[in-house]
Amino acid sequence: MLVQGERVAKLLAGSDNANVKDIVVEAVAQTGSTNADLMQRLPTLALPVLRVADCQSAGRGRAGRAWRTAPETSLTFSLAWRFERPLHALLGLPLAVGVALAEALQVLGVQAQLKWPNDVLRDGAKLAGVLIETAADGGAGQATWAVIGIGLNLGVPPDLEFELGRAIGAAPELQKQPRETVLAIITSALADVLVEFERYGFGAFIARWQAFHSYAGQPVKIIDNGRIVQEGIAAGVDVMGRFLIDTGAGQAAVLAGDVSLRLQEQAS
Repeated sequence: MLVQGERVAKLLAGSDNANVKDIVVEAVAQTGSTNADLMQRLPTLALPVLRVADCQSAGRGRAGRAWRTAPETSLTFSLAWRFERPLHALLGLPLAVGVALAEALQVLGVQAQLKWPNDVLRDGAKLAGVLIETAADGGAGQATWAVIGIGLNLGVPPDLEFELGRAIGAAPELQKQPRETVLAIITSALADVLVEFERYGFGAFIARWQAFHSYAGQPVKIIDNGRIVQEGIAAGVDVMGRFLIDTGAGQAAVLAGDVSLRLQEQAS
């Protein structure tokens, strides 16, 4: 096992952060998908659960895309978290999670940037991805469970960049630290952001997201099914987590569907 769950649990329990005290930690050598594992168990959960796997054979990214992992060069985990909010009140959650991840990486000495809606970049290449799945609590009220999956590249497997045809971001300096420490710091940042998000919504995170905005002020394009649907200058995000782009016809707000954001000079 690369990650010792009991060590992560002790780090969280021994921290000064009250928001992490109730998190149950699970660590497994291999599974299909930590997100899928937790989604199946939501009806039985009473507390937040952090599930980390050394290897995920069916890891997924946004829009069902496969997320490639290798035990030695990646850190993959999911956090199940219950919100006392209905689903429609969770707009902007993926962006708030991105803020938590970028801020945690900054504490760890890694300067990252955020690409709307749910990518974390380093030097322009994808360092981490976020996949959030939700389900109604099923009990009284309008509570919602969110399962937040994160894949973080610690290194780059040989030939993977050639195979994918693009650069891959990595944080090899984190391989020198205990994985349990890295995971505990990220989990603590996540818990703080999730508590704040429940109280105030995404509006409380706009400035923090903008501080990490990778494409701020740059010419970009929005692509939907291979077709450019918007072009202009990246302006930022709004209180609903929509991407704002200044076009010749004024400012447009783009919802996060199965669309892609690219710099103008990047291929479609």
